[in-house]
Amino acid sequence: MPRLVDHEQRRREITSAARTVIATGGLDAATFQAVAAEAGISVRLIQYYFGTKRDLMLATHTAVVADFGLRFTAQFVALGPEAAPREIIRTFAEGLLPLDDQRQQDNLVFAAFHAANLTGNTVSSEEMMGPPRYLITTITEQLVRERGDESGSHTAELDAELIVGGITGITQGVLAGGCTRERAVELIDRLLDRVLP
Repeated sequence: MPRLVDHEQRRREITSAARTVIATGGLDAATFQAVAAEAGISVRLIQYYFGTKRDLMLATHTAVVADFGLRFTAQFVALGPEAAPREIIRTFAEGLLPLDDQRQQDNLVFAAFHAANLTGNTVSSEEMMGPPRYLITTITEQLVRERGDESGSHTAELDAELIVGGITGITQGVLAGGCTRERAVELIDRLLDRVLP
């Protein structure tokens, strides 16, 4: 009797292998051959699931975003429905920082996609902007809620962009080795103290 194949599981295995390759060598290193070797499968199988390298890269990016989303969902459930806006924003900020090995790898993957976006290689700005836009919108909503002033939504949006930019900069500092994980958390708290006195 032939084995049943879980196609979604197979796709996840392939994108997981691609994440490992990208985190250590960037997008250019993520050839079908390298990903196949990491996954322990044939190149033909990767071609079956992902026709082109671009398709594989976009699926890998989507997988990283989805994993962040699952982690955020679990953290927000733990916070409960009565969580204050600052708690929610801090949860987003801390959840994005490379404070453990998995988030370190995921942020290295995001950095590789960002570099590819800057050089026009493989991905476009439009394809990469969904997650940052979502973060800015969500943080803006929380700032408006905290301040209780719908008319100040423009200022709240500017502050949300500042927070997301700060998280990005702090993350880059940790990835480059210029900032410790502990210092990163300190900096996030300092930033939120400035924006939410």
